[in-house]
Amino acid sequence: MKLLSIYFEPVGLIFVQSLIKSHTMKFILYPIFTALLLSCVENDKTFDQPSSKVESASPSDINPQGTTVETRFSPPNGFIREEVESTSFAAYLRNLPLKPFGSKVLYYNGSEKSSNVYDAVIDLPIGSRDLHQCADAIMRLRAEHLWTEKKYDQIHFNFTNGFRVDYAQWMKGKRVGFNGNKTFWKDGGAPSTSYSSFWKYMELIFSYAGTLSLSKELKSKELKQMQIGDVFIQGGSPGHAVIVVDMVKHPETNEQLFLLAQSYMPAQETQILINPSNNLLSPWYSLDFSGQLRTPEWTFNATDLKEFVE
Repeated sequence: MKLLSIYFEPVGLIFVQSLIKSHTMKFILYPIFTALLLSCVENDKTFDQPSSKVESASPSDINPQGTTVETRFSPPNGFIREEVESTSFAAYLRNLPLKPFGSKVLYYNGSEKSSNVYDAVIDLPIGSRDLHQCADAIMRLRAEHLWTEKKYDQIHFNFTNGFRVDYAQWMKGKRVGFNGNKTFWKDGGAPSTSYSSFWKYMELIFSYAGTLSLSKELKSKELKQMQIGDVFIQGGSPGHAVIVVDMVKHPETNEQLFLLAQSYMPAQETQILINPSNNLLSPWYSLDFSGQLRTPEWTFNATDLKEFVE
C-alpha cells in the first residue's frame, strides 16, 4: 500500500491514500468520506481483433525521424488521412510531440517501462506524483487542447463524488474545499491562467476523478461513428481507458484504421499502443470489428466507445 500526502495551495493539506493491490485499483480517501477512484488494471481476456482486409503495414510505414504522431506513423498502403480543422482536438492529437524513436516510457519516479506494449512515447511531462494514470492522461489531453485554444469555459471534470470542477472557477482564484461529505468552492487562490496554475488544477482532477467519473461524463456512440478523440472506457473496479489519437481511411473500400494511446499504472508517460492481434498492421487497428477490441493491457467491448460532449 502506498500513502501519498499531497498539498494543494491554498486549499490545505489533503491526505490521499492510494491503495494498489497487485496492479488493481486506486482508492482516494477524502477527510470523513471515501471516494473510489477506479484505475487501470490488467484485464486478462484474450480476444483477437479480426484481420484487416487490406495489405498490412510495412516497416516503411514508421518514420523513425518523425517527431509527431502524424509524421512518425504513415498510413498503411492505400490509406489516406482525411483533413481536420487546424484548431480541432483531432489536429491537436495528430500533432502530439513524440520522444525520439526507441525511447522508453518513464514512470513518474523515472524508472523505465518495458517496450513490449507500445511503439512510441508522447513527449509531455507528467509530474513527479503517482497521479497521471489512464483516465488522467485522457482528461489531460482534452484539457490541454482546450487550454491552448483558450476555451477555458469548456474545461471541466467531475470528481468521483459527482462534484463538478470548472477551470473557469479555478482561474478566477477559487479553490475546492471539503467539509465532511460536502465539497464546495471557496476563495483562496490568485487569479491566473498560467500553465503552472493549470497543472495544479489538473493534478487536483487526477486525484479525485478516474475512469468511473469520466465514463459517466462521456456519451456513448456507435463504433462506425468513431472520430479522433473518442475514448474506449470501462469505468469500474477495475477500469481502464484508451484514446483514439489518429485515423486513416481507404478511399475505395471505406475501411478505417485507428491509433490508440494510453497511460497506465503506476503513473507513466502516455504511449502509442501496438496492436497485439495483428503484428503486421500494428500499431494500427481496424475499425472493421465487432465484439471485443484487444489492446496490450486491456480488452474492451465495441460498446465501450464514447465521446466528449461540448
